[in-house]
Amino acid sequence: MKNIIKTIVLFVMVTAMVSCDATRNANNKQKGTVIGAGSGAVIGGVIGNNVGSKNNSALGAIIGAVVGGVAGNYIGDRMDRQAERIEEEIPGAQVERVGEGINVVFDESSGVYFDTNKYNINAASSATLTKLAGIFKEYPDTDILVEGHTDSTGPDAFNMTLSKQRAQSVTSYLSNQGISSGRFTTNWYGPNQPKYDNSTVEGRAKNRRVELAIIASEELKKEAREKAGN
Repeated sequence: MKNIIKTIVLFVMVTAMVSCDATRNANNKQKGTVIGAGSGAVIGGVIGNNVGSKNNSALGAIIGAVVGGVAGNYIGDRMDRQAERIEEEIPGAQVERVGEGINVVFDESSGVYFDTNKYNINAASSATLTKLAGIFKEYPDTDILVEGHTDSTGPDAFNMTLSKQRAQSVTSYLSNQGISSGRFTTNWYGPNQPKYDNSTVEGRAKNRRVELAIIASEELKKEAREKAGN
């Protein structure tokens, strides 16, 4: 068993080095092809689970959903266009194209935020989420992971509940805008996945965030494989 694990780890390391070189000058949709062609969905799932178990489960979900090859290129093209639409409509959002998916982060400075110890959607957040819902309607063949996070101030149990309530508020709002609830997965992590330094005011503000992972639905994956002749 140990030898099998070592073999997988070695393969992933070699693949990662090849993929890094190949993707350094590639555009986003080409990155989707290289990642999939180099490793495949199974290895993508291994990497995704490992990443997701640490400090970025949204990124893990994206990498874990890799299809790869020409089909991955087809999906990547769709994701390029959707990411561009989010950047156009919500300029304050942190939008990152990763492989075959999109990672979107909203914090206190980027459109979706909550008052202290509150989880209701305020007017500013409502305007941003309405725009986001419109984009999701334009691209109905994607699934969305919604994650809630907090800073480390206060009891962990309270923060865990608060992050759950905030993530569910976002999901509920988008569903009420006409987005199928079946497209959503909602998770929450309280203070357990900080991306910034909780010892600073700025870091805590950025850790109080809602994060989205946008990945291909099963329908889009099927369409992509058919287009690729798989």
